Amino acid sequence: MTATTLPLVPNSKGTQDAACCAPIARQPLGESEATELAVLLKAVADPVRLRLLSMIGSHAGGEACVCDLTDAFDLTAPTISHHLKVLRTAGLIDGERRGTWVYYWIIPQQVTRLGALFTPLARSARA
Repeated sequence: MTATTLPLVPNSKGTQDAACCAPIARQPLGESEATELAVLLKAVADPVRLRLLSMIGSHAGGEACVCDLTDAFDLTAPTISHHLKVLRTAGLIDGERRGTWVYYWIIPQQVTRLGALFTPLARSARA
């Protein structure tokens, strides 16, 4: 196998820069942080759970009753409960029973951790 040298992409002035892309992270993740973040990413890697998280986070008052969430899906109540349990176990949401219903809210610190993974990427895209 031979090594191939790829040309650098010219910048807007027609010259080539030594570094064509800005880094997407401030620093490499340590093993424990990567393990913790992988749990969060696995929890939101399902379309239903991602939608549930966004519905809870955008609900008026910052919390949502499970009764407000179930009608949005063509799934059984036990399936919705399972997905909510995964989000809760991952630490992305918390909840409390009030009468017959459970109310859920997001845990901002955990959601912020996910967003921080991509913040450097967003900044470099604007530059």
